[in-house]
Amino acid sequence: MDFTRRVWPWASVLVAVLLLNGSLTFHNVWPTLGVHWPGEISAEFAALLLILAMTNARFGATPRRAITALSALFVLLALGRYAEVTAPALYGRDVNLYWDLPNITSVVEMLVRVASWWAIAGVCLGAVAALTMMYCIARWSISRIDAVLRERRARIAFGVVGAVLVACFAMQQTSDAIPTVPRFSIPVSKTYSLQVAKVLETFSGSRSVRNLPPSPQLRSSLAELGGSDVLLVFEESYGSVTYDRPEFRQALAPARARLALAIKDTGRDVVSAFATSPTFGGVSWLAHISFLSGIEVRDPDRYALLMTQKRRTIASLFKNAGYRAVAVMPGLRQTWPEGSFYGFDQIYDFNDLNYHGPEFGWWRIPDQFSLAQLDSREIQPAARKPLFVFFPTVSTHMPFRPTPPVQSDWQRVLTSRPFDPAPLHQSLTQTPEWTNMGKSYTDAVQYFFDTVSTYLRARAGEKFVLIILGDHQPAANVSGEGAPWDVPIHVITHNPEILASLRRQGFTAGLDPARPVIGKMNELSPLLLAAFDRPASEGIRLSRASSAELAPGGGSRVAKSAELAR
Repeated sequence: MDFTRRVWPWASVLVAVLLLNGSLTFHNVWPTLGVHWPGEISAEFAALLLILAMTNARFGATPRRAITALSALFVLLALGRYAEVTAPALYGRDVNLYWDLPNITSVVEMLVRVASWWAIAGVCLGAVAALTMMYCIARWSISRIDAVLRERRARIAFGVVGAVLVACFAMQQTSDAIPTVPRFSIPVSKTYSLQVAKVLETFSGSRSVRNLPPSPQLRSSLAELGGSDVLLVFEESYGSVTYDRPEFRQALAPARARLALAIKDTGRDVVSAFATSPTFGGVSWLAHISFLSGIEVRDPDRYALLMTQKRRTIASLFKNAGYRAVAVMPGLRQTWPEGSFYGFDQIYDFNDLNYHGPEFGWWRIPDQFSLAQLDSREIQPAARKPLFVFFPTVSTHMPFRPTPPVQSDWQRVLTSRPFDPAPLHQSLTQTPEWTNMGKSYTDAVQYFFDTVSTYLRARAGEKFVLIILGDHQPAANVSGEGAPWDVPIHVITHNPEILASLRRQGFTAGLDPARPVIGKMNELSPLLLAAFDRPASEGIRLSRASSAELAPGGGSRVAKSAELAR
């Protein structure tokens, strides 16, 4: 008993030290939500030891209110650390709270809308329980350390250790030549200060109007189209990872082969390339506006500013040329002022599509149904204008499951029973695999490929131009750490002149794009418009010139071809 009485106070203090230090120095276990401790030291915790030792020596025991405040502070720091190490590992980029909090709010609203009440209650209770447990652990740990500091030897020991660690950290910040022993984590306080700096930078940038560039020369006679419809399909989360990761490439090879065969069998051909998206892992609308406006938009602040201006867009260009501009937006459930900016004649949102079939995950509407509705309402009517269609898909959106079955009978897709019971049951029983989403992701992309394949066969006589373009890479828990921001683009058409023009611009024949990238997302707009122009040679010179104005000089083939044109 005497041994236990002597050892326990120090053993409990050791546990308290490990808990408090570990709560600010853990790292992410990619690609999961889990964490591990790599043996680093927190400068904030070292400062706490020094401060507690000094205040105990001068004033005695730390007041309970101060311990309460310190405990709450450590919970806040631990949450910041978790966001700091987890968000980039799973999302693929650093988080800007000013920009991303509205998106997080939208995701929460979506989850509330589709989840059952008991699931929502469980999540809320779990969050409260986790925060309460974190606070109790922090309070117990700080109280144990403060209690042992009643002894003079403990105050000296903790004070010296805290002072030495703070001094080591300060010296390591002055020069890279200083040995990084002991090894410190990036202070969480620095993470919060960077977020504050980002907010200040955003407001400062807004006041200076952020210097939006002039619009590129979005001009084209569209004569090479000959009145053909143009279907621009932004495939959600379709990134270069589908080619770059061998296991993904292999898993998708059969579906790509079926798509290639459908293209060939229907008298069409295809060219492909890689482009660089302005976003990664989400915020798809930045990619949409960059392509449709020809202006690179990499943050919501610039996005909102551009929305206040009168600019020419791809949609308005087609509309002015006599086309009917249509947006198919199955994921849209609220007002969309962007529609008037782009210049669409018709917007089919979630309600307008009038889907009453089985619900598939968060987004409910399978992409095949949306395409079938577009076909029925806009493409098949005989007396109509040619169409320009903007269609951002949803079935390949995270969490990628349940993946809808593909219905080869397109006449049945719009009926009340679009699927047979067996494949429907197999699909609806799928659940997201949050710690291993690669298989779910490739299944969803395969679904999209097979949807397009069956549609091409069902509409073999249609002379449309189909553009399939990824909006961004999937989140980093799928695409991997350090993945490029590249996305594929495929152009499928009967028209050999359009394909030849694109091959001269650096596209490759077939469904396998090659690097280097053809350019940035916004550089694709004048390039494609040039291919739709006539004569093609004049269009190419126009595309190169306008792309040269937009590109700051990166390594794209668009910028290089502009140099050759001179």
